[in-house]
Amino acid sequence: MRTVSDLPNDVREDEFVQIPLSDGVHLAARIWRPVDSDDRPVPAVLEFIPYRRRDLTAQRDSIHHPYMAGHGYACARVDLRGSGDSEGVLTDEYLERELLDAEEVLAWLAEQPWCDGSTGMMGISWGGFNALQVAARRPESLRAIVSACSTDDRYSDDVHYMGGCLLGDNLSWASTMFAYNSCPPDPELVGGKWRKMWHERLEGSGLWLDTWLRHQHRDEYWKHGSVAEDLDAIEVPVMAVSGWADGYSNSVFRLLAGLRSPCLGLLGPWSHKYPHLGKPGPAIGFLQEMVRWWDRWLKGVDNDVMEAPALRAWMQESVPPSTAYEERPGRWVGEAQWPSPNIVVEPRALGAGRLLEKGEEPESEVVSTLSSPLSTGQHAGKWCSYNAPPDLPYDQREDDGGSMVFDSRPLTEPVEILGSVAVELDLAVDRPDAMVAVRLCDVTPKGEATRVTYGLLNLAHARGHEAPERLEPGRRYRVSVPLNGVGQVFPPGHRIRIAVSTSYWPLAWPPPEPVTLSVFPGEHTRVLLPVRPAEAGDGGAVPFDEPEGTAPVPTREVEPGKERWELSHDLVTYRASLNVVKDLGTVSFDDIGLEVTRRAEEHYSWVGNDYETVRGETVWTMGFARGDWSVRTTTRTVLTSTETDFHLHATLDAYEGARRVATRIFTSVIPRDCV
Repeated sequence: MRTVSDLPNDVREDEFVQIPLSDGVHLAARIWRPVDSDDRPVPAVLEFIPYRRRDLTAQRDSIHHPYMAGHGYACARVDLRGSGDSEGVLTDEYLERELLDAEEVLAWLAEQPWCDGSTGMMGISWGGFNALQVAARRPESLRAIVSACSTDDRYSDDVHYMGGCLLGDNLSWASTMFAYNSCPPDPELVGGKWRKMWHERLEGSGLWLDTWLRHQHRDEYWKHGSVAEDLDAIEVPVMAVSGWADGYSNSVFRLLAGLRSPCLGLLGPWSHKYPHLGKPGPAIGFLQEMVRWWDRWLKGVDNDVMEAPALRAWMQESVPPSTAYEERPGRWVGEAQWPSPNIVVEPRALGAGRLLEKGEEPESEVVSTLSSPLSTGQHAGKWCSYNAPPDLPYDQREDDGGSMVFDSRPLTEPVEILGSVAVELDLAVDRPDAMVAVRLCDVTPKGEATRVTYGLLNLAHARGHEAPERLEPGRRYRVSVPLNGVGQVFPPGHRIRIAVSTSYWPLAWPPPEPVTLSVFPGEHTRVLLPVRPAEAGDGGAVPFDEPEGTAPVPTREVEPGKERWELSHDLVTYRASLNVVKDLGTVSFDDIGLEVTRRAEEHYSWVGNDYETVRGETVWTMGFARGDWSVRTTTRTVLTSTETDFHLHATLDAYEGARRVATRIFTSVIPRDCV
């Protein structure tokens, strides 16, 4: 990324601004704005997230907010209530209180003498979610939003459940917030009340995983904040952004198809990151794109930002399987509208271990039967690649060994797909609760299998997620499994593979007991490929500028971090485990004299094919130190299950120096309900 210091406007930074809310709570903000904005007011752009603006997101914030401020905007990075240096307690995601707070913050920004009354919202992940949610509430000053790596449907397409299946990331994400919510404000800013604020958080934030496990269907809890319930409520322009290695590519397609307001979609090769910091690369000049977007919709500049294709997508080329990539080869393509008339849905039948040619019928009526080993899925990587390496899926051949596999003939010419793949299955199972995991892979002439995309379906949810029905063993059902949207080129000589399994652990929590799946060949067992013909060309997609931004705040490594992603199998006891360590070490923010320590461990284990031995455990350590002041928290969450229940146990310990000052223990048993 090119560091830019010569900006159109000189920028002032107000590091600690307290924004008053109507209930007496004050939220902490850092604000960057042109130095002459007191005399020449400018639009304001809000990023509203719970990840500690003074330390944990300080580097990222310092790259893009001063950059936009230098182009004529007042940029506010505000900590949610109960996070960072804001007062109050944070008790869950996207609550009504959070959205009301956001509306009040926007109104406060619009009323400042340095703001011209127009506002925008931007954000990645949480900030992308609440930008959509606030836009649907139509606050008076809001003119446009940029939503990256977010979703319009909190149940069907988020970190908690996928296709009605409980995700392993539901545990790891809950544990992340369990740890983050245990962190104190900075005494240097909030003064002597820091300890009282900290203990309010320790006592009041709660264990969010308990709540999420008590909402196993798509009920009112998940509908709140799901803008898919009424996309027409969003009237402002939306830039929707994600990446193929992210968990949220599907929502870009849905927003493009469903919004009536102006919408631009951008899908690159990236993981869960802003595109100017995108990994895998290539990263792009996303900040330049945002400035042009804000210029058009907040300042009324008659530029050409809306002349770009409605969808710009990175068409990925074939790569060998790896858990990390520096770059994904490919090219940009554009579509003037979505759904696009350029995309041809091509059905191909599945039968006798083969992915048949277009129009070819299965020669055999042999039924395929399978019960996957519980270990199928150990090479799946994360549901969402949060940090790129090393959490991408590895070579799928071992997982293919526990799956039904349907291979095409070697391709004689390239096949390009763009959009969402669907796999339809005519099937039966021998248990009332079952799932299928379906993978689309690119298989090289050497046999290496790179996962291109995948989907999950809890079969009890096949008719809908609101009122699932347990299955009748032996009865035939017809289901459709949507796979995550993707853009991919399959080159000549390679094969296209569809793999189907009854387990995908630990990416998804397994069903209550082992399942035998039968798949019947015929017209109702097929894959629907969204083929983009070669004659569609690049669709007018113009290459992006190189990424640029302002200089990040400096940090210094005090203790090095380390990462581990380790599979273990004991062939005496048959105990197996996946152990993940993401240790970010200790980093010093020398400008504020603060040292920050972060370490996360995830352990997923099982024994043989015994479903009642499935166990997930996460442990987080967070530490903050300055001079004689130091605090540390350790959080631990354990999730197990039986055929009938989930068992949840968690602990939180907080320390000042070497002295433990708070302990909390959470224990609950939650009945399984078609999950």
